[in-house]
Amino acid sequence: MFFYMTLDKEIVLHPKYFGPRLRQALMEKLYTEVEGTCDGERGFIVAITSLSEEHLGRGRLMAGKGLVSYHVQYQAVVFRPVKGEVMDAIVTVVNKMGFFAEAGPISIFVSQVGGMPSEYSFDVTSNPPCFKSADMTIGAITVGSQVRLRIAGMRIDAESITTVGTIKDDYLGFIA
Repeated sequence: MFFYMTLDKEIVLHPKYFGPRLRQALMEKLYTEVEGTCDGERGFIVAITSLSEEHLGRGRLMAGKGLVSYHVQYQAVVFRPVKGEVMDAIVTVVNKMGFFAEAGPISIFVSQVGGMPSEYSFDVTSNPPCFKSADMTIGAITVGSQVRLRIAGMRIDAESITTVGTIKDDYLGFIA
């Protein structure tokens, strides 16, 4: 799920950036350090939308280093999966244990044992490997297939989010 959040960060700048382009230097450093990263507590920071002028702190000189630290408050679009959320994903890896699918920045593992309907079985003879039903009434899940899945569980670490999904419910599974 996507959220619009107000976040803050300490940005350290070298004195060569001081001058009329200070704000631009702060923005560029903020973009490179923050966009596209994962903060386990908040989620994946997709895009920074604005920088709060009124909350742009005064710089503090770091003793003995000559660098200046700025407290910056900004607004960003953040992606964080929620347990029970249904999403479409693209299959990236298929093996006998299950498959991995990507939905934006997250990778979701769907286990053959608890995450797939009993109709699906791993076909060891096919190239590329796939999961398919014995009667072929359901589309085969292979690398590049689109699937609709539900987030069954998550583990949130400091810099990553690990997710497990299922395609066992109604209206979930192979799409195209």
